[in-house]
Amino acid sequence: MNKTLVCPIAFNENIKLKNAVERFLSCSYGDQFDYLVIDDCSIDGTQDMLRSFKEQGVETICHEVRKGVGAGIRTAIRHAQQKGYEIIVIMAGNDKDNPQEIPCLIDPIRQKGCDLVQGSRYVGGKRIGGDMPLYRKIATKMHPLLFAFFTKTKVTDSTNGFRAIKLSLFNDERINLDQEWLDNYELEPYILFKAITLGYFFKEAAVTKIYPKKKLGYTKMKPIIGWWSILRPIFYLGLGIRK
Repeated sequence: MNKTLVCPIAFNENIKLKNAVERFLSCSYGDQFDYLVIDDCSIDGTQDMLRSFKEQGVETICHEVRKGVGAGIRTAIRHAQQKGYEIIVIMAGNDKDNPQEIPCLIDPIRQKGCDLVQGSRYVGGKRIGGDMPLYRKIATKMHPLLFAFFTKTKVTDSTNGFRAIKLSLFNDERINLDQEWLDNYELEPYILFKAITLGYFFKEAAVTKIYPKKKLGYTKMKPIIGWWSILRPIFYLGLGIRK
């Protein structure tokens, strides 16, 4: 068993997820990491597609009912803890992240002792492929400003889902992943916020975000509801409403 587990989280991303899996299997670092897909009860043939990769070492956990991306990440973290992994890499299941860049996230943990490495499309210049929608351009600039205001720490890309985390971070009882309000988009900024404000060693690493063709769809996030979902951990934690 490798010490690092790479986990894309997906719901109804059959075509894009297939591309993501194939890119991982063909990348030069693929044999250094174990690979686990968390499927959040897809109904578009995703599970049949994933079974075709089982002989190539791709493992899958499928939720019996749809629970949300945060719940999917929680499932991945708990599985990694139970299996004794040291590092978990969370990445998009919609083929927006480049698996060749996984070492950019892993190396600061292994070599410099970082606890959490956040991928950023804005470190060292903009690194965006494809046609990024205008509302995403606005959101990915506004969220870090609010995040930095409450954490007193500069973060350039707080909504980027491509990150590596040392699993020992979750031994800290002050980080409570098992809260129901974290089941959707809340969990990712929650973990980042807690890691920074609790004094863990954090850094950003330059990664690329690749937007697919419009006909394949950009995101499952719904306007207003989804935006509030990713914003409220900042306000809840910053104002002391939740822990």
